[in-house]
Amino acid sequence: MRLMRLLSPPNPIKTPQTLFNLLRSHSLCSMAIPPPKSAMASAIVDNEAGVARRFWIKFRRESIFAMFHPFSLCLASGSLKIESFRSYIAQDAHFLKAFAHAYELAEECADDDDAKLAISELRSAVIQELKMHNSFVQEWGLEIAKECSISSAAVKYTEFLLATASGKVEGVKGPGKLATPFERTKVAAYTLGAMTPCMRLYAFLGKEFKVLLDPKEGTHPYKKWIDNYSSESFQASALQTEELLDKLSVSLTGEELDIIEKLYHQAMKLEIEFFSAQSLVQPTVVPLIKEHNSTEDRLMIFSDFDLTCTVVDSSAILAEIAIVTAPKSDQSQSEDQIARMSSADLRNTWGHLSKQYTEEYEQCIESITPPKKAEFVYNNLHKALGQLSEFEKNANNRVIESGVLKGLNIEDIKRAGERLILQDGCIDFFKKIVKSANLNANVHVLSYCWCGDLIRSAFSSGGLHELNIHANEFTFEESISTGQIVKKVESPIDKVQAFRDILKSCQSDGKNLTIYIGDSVGDLLCLLEADIGIVIGSSSSLRRVGTQFGVSFVPLFPGLVKKQKEHVEGRSSNWKGLTGVLYTACSWAEIHASILGC
Repeated sequence: MRLMRLLSPPNPIKTPQTLFNLLRSHSLCSMAIPPPKSAMASAIVDNEAGVARRFWIKFRRESIFAMFHPFSLCLASGSLKIESFRSYIAQDAHFLKAFAHAYELAEECADDDDAKLAISELRSAVIQELKMHNSFVQEWGLEIAKECSISSAAVKYTEFLLATASGKVEGVKGPGKLATPFERTKVAAYTLGAMTPCMRLYAFLGKEFKVLLDPKEGTHPYKKWIDNYSSESFQASALQTEELLDKLSVSLTGEELDIIEKLYHQAMKLEIEFFSAQSLVQPTVVPLIKEHNSTEDRLMIFSDFDLTCTVVDSSAILAEIAIVTAPKSDQSQSEDQIARMSSADLRNTWGHLSKQYTEEYEQCIESITPPKKAEFVYNNLHKALGQLSEFEKNANNRVIESGVLKGLNIEDIKRAGERLILQDGCIDFFKKIVKSANLNANVHVLSYCWCGDLIRSAFSSGGLHELNIHANEFTFEESISTGQIVKKVESPIDKVQAFRDILKSCQSDGKNLTIYIGDSVGDLLCLLEADIGIVIGSSSSLRRVGTQFGVSFVPLFPGLVKKQKEHVEGRSSNWKGLTGVLYTACSWAEIHASILGC
């Protein structure tokens, strides 16, 4: 039920249509992923930021895919084979020469002396970066640029960059026809739009990799590379590029800003293609499906629904539908209708239930949480969550007895599901799984939701009809809810039993690799029993209970870097449940990149 998610009963609304509008507005204020990691939440926070910041947030998915790329992961872990790094340096040197030339062309177009000076400084920084590449060559005693052919991805990237810097952009006059200073400045802005994401991406990767350097492990073979891109000077260059893009964009129209956005996005995608073109001559732990033998093994994906897939809890939606569609106090009800409370009484009753649930939930969590951190023993946690399960069932009984769920029309529920906003990237992740004919994967959604029709409608509106939904169900007389619930998944114990039953039904026809994605205490047992448990969101009660019972929470990317370091060539990665280790993700993009790749 998880009513503690609701801060307070929502304001009165008059029609089902305004309810659906409310769902959208509430969704934006109820993000499960905290800023700045969530692109959607950050977009709200940074609404007044410059274009460079806004575009970086908007296309954060691409930056995550770049970071979780097998090449990046091997580089960060220090396990990247030297021949792969050597080839990469040759490709990158080719690209940097084009980058420096693009700065030169942008400087010629800039009409402002300060902008010209800034671009000149940035070009000098690229020249210094090329010298760093030359230092690698000297260390190895090899002329790597002559030994490696340039990949088609690198050529595609440099051609895009130089074409943009030459004014070959849709809607822009061709080279040599830029008559006015404004037209020339606009080309400089477009050029910076195509260059800024590369600078910010490498600054981002440098800082992320730097944090993972462990002085106890000896010298990291690519420490110089990481030090360069995490350095204050490179971070300053990235920021300077962004500030320059903001400055050059000030006088542009909305249509011209749209062009810059497209150039920015294209550059991000080309960067991922550039990483994908690098030669890897070693096994990697990402993407997970790389080592998945679909002819013999099945990939089993399990996920919670409320605040794992959604941005608002379904109990709030169902209660609000009941309140909106309930009769007013002065309205009479026909004899053939299911007797319902008035909307005012429903709102008061729901408010009381919410408050009672919140208070008693916190008391229950407090009572089952050990005062001191214990060693991880799964059975101890299972026993404690048995108490939480009884609490959840009692809370559901109170809701049923109250009558607040009486009289909901199935069509209103389905329409609400269609308008339910899901977490960014969630639908794309599940679509790629179910649409991949050769993957041999099943997806199961395990939810406390009172009405499975809401879940099915939410996914169907995104084009997903193949997911297996395991949730409670309303009972209906014709198309109107009776207020009763067919209880299937009410508690942590119910969830883990459903998880086990599903796996048991699949054991006879091959090996299963199980992944569970969840966000709350109710998911803990399933998260721990799965081969890989991934926590998304920031539930304080989940962290508190898990930590006190000895569960370790490891950020997904550092966890994968550690796995890559331990990876022995020719042997599969050892993923197994009940280790007491859970991985944490800030977005569905991280989950998608680590499991399925780009």
